[in-house]
Amino acid sequence: MTAIPGPLQSMVFRNADLPALFHHTDAIAIARQREAVNTTRGQLILLVLGSVPAALPWHWDTGGSLRPSGLIAVLAYLGVLMTTFFASRRKAKSHWQLNRSAAEFIKSMCWRYAVHGSPFESATQHPEAVFANRLEEGLQELRKVGWTDPRDQLADSGGLITDSMRELRDKAFTVRKETYVRDRLIEQRGWYRRRQEISRRGTTVWSVTISALTALALILTLFQTFGLARSFALPGVLSAAAAACLAWNEMRRHHPLISAHSLVEKDLESMQIAMETTLTERQWPVAVFETERIVSPQHTDWLARHQM
Repeated sequence: MTAIPGPLQSMVFRNADLPALFHHTDAIAIARQREAVNTTRGQLILLVLGSVPAALPWHWDTGGSLRPSGLIAVLAYLGVLMTTFFASRRKAKSHWQLNRSAAEFIKSMCWRYAVHGSPFESATQHPEAVFANRLEEGLQELRKVGWTDPRDQLADSGGLITDSMRELRDKAFTVRKETYVRDRLIEQRGWYRRRQEISRRGTTVWSVTISALTALALILTLFQTFGLARSFALPGVLSAAAAACLAWNEMRRHHPLISAHSLVEKDLESMQIAMETTLTERQWPVAVFETERIVSPQHTDWLARHQM
């Protein structure tokens, strides 16, 4: 947390000012996301690799009954089975999503507490106790669906309310509003805008790749059909590669996330305009609550699932 000199002592509030529970949960989410993504990528690559030996116009023959090219396919398919088995036991994707939900929930609650967002309005009696109760209620719901609470494993988890959170809560309304708009709302707008660009690039790259592989498979198939080329299984490899690219693109959800992130970014823009112009201190707690609802992973996921 950094204080900016000025008559109202404006503050900068960053992720570093959040409690240790957030940082630990966020780190787990990042690690499990990387594991889940790498596992899926590896499975798709192995499936394509397994189809290559059968498509080769020649076969490496050692003179015996063993064909090394076939052994490559065997090892590739065995690798897929092994990674699938270990992935089903580790459940990286499930743990990634649960820990991401927990981290974002903790972060949202901390911001709402620090800037007097609902239900931690200025008039709230014993706001720290209310914060602890509301946080535990939310985390309890996540524990019911499989989230593992890491606090028992943390050597020094610290408190749920940091000194920076208390300091920001004690600031005047104008300081809290400026800090929230700049360090939360505008920062989130920028994040969603960047994700839109990443998703657009991903959609373009994978759409072009899928189209190119499919077109090449079509051309080779036409040549073989009319006797203009030898008959071998290369179109099958190209089809497998195109299918793998399609599965990867669907897993990354580039296209639906473009629309979802665009809608969230527009909603945040409207909230920013309202907060910087017409919003009163009396309306502030509800506005913060609504902003936090908009940036929640559940809201983004709902938008992504319902985009046409």
